[in-house]
Amino acid sequence: MNELISPTLSADKNHQLREDIRLLGRILGDTIREQEGDRIFDLVELTRQNSIAFQRDGDANAKKQLESVLNDLDADDTIAVIRAYSYFSLLANIAEDQHHIRRRRAHDLAGSRARDGSIVLAMERALDAGVRIAKLVSFFSSALVVPVLTAHPTEVQRKSILDLQKQIAYLLTERDRLQLTPEEDARNEDALRRAVLTLWQTRILRELRLTVEDEIENGLSYYQYTFLSELPRLYSEVEDELDTAGAANPITATFLRIGSWIGGDRDGNPFVTHRVMEHALARHGSTILNHYLDELEKLGRELSQSVRLVQVSPELKSLAERSPDASLHRRDELYRRALIGIIARLSATARSLDLQPPSQSTEHRVDPYVNPSELADDLSVVSQSLSSNGSGRIARGRLRALRRAVDVFGFHLAALDMRQHSGVHESVIAELFLRGAGRGGYAELPEHERRAWLLDELQVPRPLWSQFLDYTDATRDELRIIDTAARLQQRFGKRALVNYIVSKTDDVSDLLEVALLLKESGLLVTGDKPRLGLNLIPLFETIDDLRNSGKVMDTLFREPYYRALLESRGDVQEVMLGYSDSNKDGGFLTANWELYKAEVGLVKVFAEHGIALRLFHGRGGTVGRGGGPSYNAILAQPPGSVAGQIRITEQGEVIASKYSDSEIGRRNLETLVAATLEATLLASRDHSHEQPGYYEALEAMSAYAYRVYRALVYETPRFVEFFRSATPIAEIADLNVGSRPASRRKSGQIEDLRAIPWVFSWSLARIMLPGWYGFGSAVEQWVSVSGENSIDTLREMYLKWPFFHALLSNMDMVLAKSDISIASRYVELVSDRRLGEEMFARIEQEWHRTVHWLLAITGQKNLLEANPALARSLQSRSPYIDPLNHLQVDLLLRYRKGEHDDSLKRAILLTINGISAGLRNSG
Repeated sequence: MNELISPTLSADKNHQLREDIRLLGRILGDTIREQEGDRIFDLVELTRQNSIAFQRDGDANAKKQLESVLNDLDADDTIAVIRAYSYFSLLANIAEDQHHIRRRRAHDLAGSRARDGSIVLAMERALDAGVRIAKLVSFFSSALVVPVLTAHPTEVQRKSILDLQKQIAYLLTERDRLQLTPEEDARNEDALRRAVLTLWQTRILRELRLTVEDEIENGLSYYQYTFLSELPRLYSEVEDELDTAGAANPITATFLRIGSWIGGDRDGNPFVTHRVMEHALARHGSTILNHYLDELEKLGRELSQSVRLVQVSPELKSLAERSPDASLHRRDELYRRALIGIIARLSATARSLDLQPPSQSTEHRVDPYVNPSELADDLSVVSQSLSSNGSGRIARGRLRALRRAVDVFGFHLAALDMRQHSGVHESVIAELFLRGAGRGGYAELPEHERRAWLLDELQVPRPLWSQFLDYTDATRDELRIIDTAARLQQRFGKRALVNYIVSKTDDVSDLLEVALLLKESGLLVTGDKPRLGLNLIPLFETIDDLRNSGKVMDTLFREPYYRALLESRGDVQEVMLGYSDSNKDGGFLTANWELYKAEVGLVKVFAEHGIALRLFHGRGGTVGRGGGPSYNAILAQPPGSVAGQIRITEQGEVIASKYSDSEIGRRNLETLVAATLEATLLASRDHSHEQPGYYEALEAMSAYAYRVYRALVYETPRFVEFFRSATPIAEIADLNVGSRPASRRKSGQIEDLRAIPWVFSWSLARIMLPGWYGFGSAVEQWVSVSGENSIDTLREMYLKWPFFHALLSNMDMVLAKSDISIASRYVELVSDRRLGEEMFARIEQEWHRTVHWLLAITGQKNLLEANPALARSLQSRSPYIDPLNHLQVDLLLRYRKGEHDDSLKRAILLTINGISAGLRNSG
């Protein structure tokens, strides 16, 4: 790991973390000795000690011995060493996550709420700043915060491994929170040893590539882990805090929801079909209805009150009398009888939706619920009866959580977004015009003529499509998807399918094309007051598209027909911004600055037209794809760009790290809401960072960075050859990690490579190029032109401007995860030695230049000096990550020279998995 990382640690705060890591490390070591023998254990321990000595002291002999040992390993020993290091990183991840929970609980137990990301603290800050309680209530009544789960082409964790991680985490928590007797402590450690042993005996890698159906199931597991329990709990906390602050009425709106792309995102994924989309929504519905039925069963066991001892409301009595339950044993237990009736109706609802409920009796024929509101009304009857008759405390327990769950999840669980590339829509529309209207040449038309064709056709009631005409398979598939969406809305409700995202939106016609497709299936109704059944969402992803986004939206809003459609959607327009592709297109600094400017421009355009803006941030897990701490990222948005409305993608290993543990999951959900509240109610009051000089400085530096980045990636001859040789990009394709192909089309060009494998490849090679390249040159050129004292301006920007501070903090993190010494070894993979050395020399020079200027601006002596927790984490992991990199290079050299036996390939894929686990990101 980089020698510039700050060594600052806090012994008091981290003592228990070190104890947990030692315990898990000792158990893993004992497991390896038991399962693999003393020789393998000694081998692992020798390489570990040499790696630590080299990292700690820069011991050249230790490095030489380490490389000698690693180079002499045979295939079986190599795999054993890789697995040992990979599992240590995984166990360290668990210990760190539990330590974060421990530190939060310590704050709570001490009565301290001084924690950024706490909803309670955010509300207190708002009230202290003079925000009235009515304004807070208004925020929660109108806000919409939506993390959107997406499938991830390089997500490497198997669910079996995640389940074992949860088990180990639970056992660590038990040790932490309970005063264990010696016997209980021994039982706990024995359970830990069983879990680690099972982990060691569990295959890390998938045998087969994931299908979209597999990805749907993986996504649904996080509802069981976190969302179904923690969203209602979070709502309760907000309601209680508002009540304490004197709010007159409870919050009835659903300000926090979960969204999903898994099963609806067709862009570049031919495996997402109409049947897959139907399957996704059916599994969503089954998951939530089964949850309700399970909770109702538990509630029925809890509500044993007898009318001989308590009063009930007339409404509750009527509900109980309508129940099919005729048991004499429960004739005085009206709550139970009422709940049995609710269960019967909900089971009938499941059957009416073609979702078979789990082992529910069908002997009682009752009417299904028409919609979730009917279920909510019945639960409200139960709650009000309890509250009115001395049992309010009981109503605030499981029943309260269930009522809120029905409000949030309905019968659909989560809204499934649809997404497709604009180029596909263009092709379909061109064929529809040709065959349905006899008008050829649509694709060759200039933009203004395309709009004219589309707007004319949108106002004609008859469809373009005819069942009697022949169409290409691609067109039939797209039309079938749209028709299925219309049927699914009727089946599961309008909240089940709400959004249609148009990838690579260049101009107004890209959105009007989708509007026309929706008209073909009845999701757009023509007439004097046209109605749109889905939100049409442009996705601006390249640098040019971001720069043009404001103009496109202004032109769109000036079209009367579209304004009429938008009125039917409440005059709210969502815009998605692509962080990944803009970074790949223009580099780290330029992409972030153009995203910021695009938001500023959109805020202005929307205000001029009186339209509410909701931004959808297509952020990835890594800094190179817009990742980084969510709290800081939201607060760093331009004033007016949040306004209580935000959607953010959650991808791959980020989903697992954020939401596989319920406590960590709740904290992350709370952080999203708290940051949105502060960005809406507080950040808009502070304009101190809006200095013209700041914008001018970034505009100039962005231009410099853009030229430097493009010169390397797109203009240097043979750069693609270097990239494909010096990183494991080719081997990533063999890792069975996702259903989506790594490229949008078969091509060797960087433009066609998906951003996720692009970033993942650089991460594995420890270069992390998408997260920093060009920044150093940009600052150096700007300072040379503006004068030496201009560095003071950048230091002031870092201290006062949240956007610039977040930008540099994220870059600080990614530079710390890079290691230029290890990266130099990957140059050995380039067969043309001169090409490899020349390319790497440019990258290495820019890396040193970037580190220099980052430290100069932030005032740090070392990377991550301001983030000691992450510095500690990386330092403790590096002795286990670095040998994996060395092994990976050697294995890749052998593989690319023609050794293609299964054990060698498996070893390479294991190193990919292990490095990803150690760095805690995979693109």
